[in-house]
Amino acid sequence: MKALTAPREFPRLWDRHLMNSAVVVPRLPQGATVADVGTGAGLPGLVWAIARPDLAVTLVEPLLRRTTFLEEVVAELHLDHVRVVRGRAEDLHGAETFDVVTSRAVAPLERLLRWSMPLVASDGALVAMKGRSIGDEITVAAPVLTRWRCAEPEV
Repeated sequence: MKALTAPREFPRLWDRHLMNSAVVVPRLPQGATVADVGTGAGLPGLVWAIARPDLAVTLVEPLLRRTTFLEEVVAELHLDHVRVVRGRAEDLHGAETFDVVTSRAVAPLERLLRWSMPLVASDGALVAMKGRSIGDEITVAAPVLTRWRCAEPEV
């Protein structure tokens, strides 16, 4: 099986990927429904699901080799509260909403909002795990944030 992360990322796997995903866990609402859009190898969704079995986690990923991997991990770890959906966020628009919608390193915020906000419940939250350029991304995405009536972003 091909690796799901770049070889150069292996030395940084723990701190850059796993710990960055785990740092959010204490802030997630008890019993929340979560959608991880473009989950890739399961970050942050699998980390959240392992740490918080009270969450109902849906991992959304369009690529077959990744969803195959995710289904194997979910089965091996007996994560009965995790569902793997092969598809794109848009495939769930109008069909489901979630308390928390997240993604990590998927797309610029402006595009991510269009994909993710239709999935956020009326009292839910979008947790976009972004890098250093988030300030600039918020500025560029301001019209889209307004269109979706988003609260002021917290960094």
